[in-house]
Amino acid sequence: MQNQPEESSGRQTDSRYPLYFRALICFAASGTLLNSIQWSALFTQDTLLQLGMAILLLAYIPIAYQISRRGDSDNAGQIRRWLSFTDALLIGMSMAMANFSILPSLLFLTMVQFNALTQGGGRCWFEHNTAMLLGVGIGYLLHRPALVVNADLNISAASLIGVFTYFCAYAVYTHNQLAKLKSDNAQLQQEQRIANLASYKLSRYLPKRLWRAVTTGREKEIVTERKLLTVFFSDIKDFSQLTEEMEAETLTRLLNNYLTEMSRIVAHYGGTIDKFIGDAVMVVFGDDVSKGPKSDALRCVAMALAMRKRVREMMQEWYDQGISHPLQIRMGINTGYCTVGVFGTADHQTYTVMGTHVNLAARLESAAEPGEVLISHETWAMIKQTVMCRDKGHVSVKGFSTPVKVYSVTDLRKNLGGQQSYLEEHAPGFAMHLDLDKIRNYDKDKVLQALRKAEARLKSKVII
Repeated sequence: MQNQPEESSGRQTDSRYPLYFRALICFAASGTLLNSIQWSALFTQDTLLQLGMAILLLAYIPIAYQISRRGDSDNAGQIRRWLSFTDALLIGMSMAMANFSILPSLLFLTMVQFNALTQGGGRCWFEHNTAMLLGVGIGYLLHRPALVVNADLNISAASLIGVFTYFCAYAVYTHNQLAKLKSDNAQLQQEQRIANLASYKLSRYLPKRLWRAVTTGREKEIVTERKLLTVFFSDIKDFSQLTEEMEAETLTRLLNNYLTEMSRIVAHYGGTIDKFIGDAVMVVFGDDVSKGPKSDALRCVAMALAMRKRVREMMQEWYDQGISHPLQIRMGINTGYCTVGVFGTADHQTYTVMGTHVNLAARLESAAEPGEVLISHETWAMIKQTVMCRDKGHVSVKGFSTPVKVYSVTDLRKNLGGQQSYLEEHAPGFAMHLDLDKIRNYDKDKVLQALRKAEARLKSKVII
């Protein structure tokens, strides 16, 4: 009757429970048959059949156990179903051979329904009841029981004790299973929290596309392919010299602050950080989420301008912290078809972008002046309607046999002219950054007051 899975919530359960239950059922049925035997007529056919059936039930216990043990994992479910079918069949035969004694029959019938519904639902209920009816039919043909209601106390007591013990054992088993399920659920929740934390940490080291593929088990979908991408490179001018002049702790704090701000800007504009190479940053647009090559190129250039503006603001913040060395970044952008995918060996792999156009973006960054955003002709052709650029002619770059047409990005066209929203001025002893888009309405009077105060002090100061 025990059609129980060996695993619950993916965890191994005690496989001895089906043996315990089957043994209790068989002992109860065997005891009922032995109590119904008329020992005074021991050698009659009916008595020998009842005795043989009782012995068969007792022998069935170790036989079923050996069958369940020797079955492999592939057909374990099928073996459990057949054993459950055999259990119900034997119980049906026992009911018929016990002359349908009213209390044992009701108890065994209840037990069949209980097991079927708790172990397998409707399908299991149909199979078990079919087996029980088949067993009743076989027992009736073999034994020809007298269809008389039998309420013998000994017969009823034997079956009652056996079935009562069975239900008590099942209650203990259910309690243990519920306790184990609660424990397993708590452990699974803990493992899930750890997995979510590990997944979050992993997302900081992998490109978004690769991270999603790995965490959803679809990393095989990441294949090497050619894509039209916009690639961005930036680095800090004279960073090697800066490492020699600054203390390691100060340099670490400055670099982490710089990379944190740059990462925030990259995320804002929807780019994908391919890698950090010391102070250098490589960003790709168009690999993970793309709204078209023109949109990718425009977002990349807008990101570069935002980075340049933020670095100028940070220079003043660093100066207030005692870092007087000016930090200026150089940036290069190129658009073209690149090879993107997983590269490496079986032991170590990396997801990156490769190709001539990636190399050109890196070369443009090296050729740029401090604070300059240098773009290729391919990128310029896509953003020229929105971004004001200055033609710098052709430059010779390492690795390319012919000079490359380049442009220097001035600013977004919406920020130029009478409606300019960003103003910036620098002079020895003077620095001003005014971003009208970020000034809140209730801070307007405070900013105007600060400007008037600065103007009054500057006018009253006699500069020699």
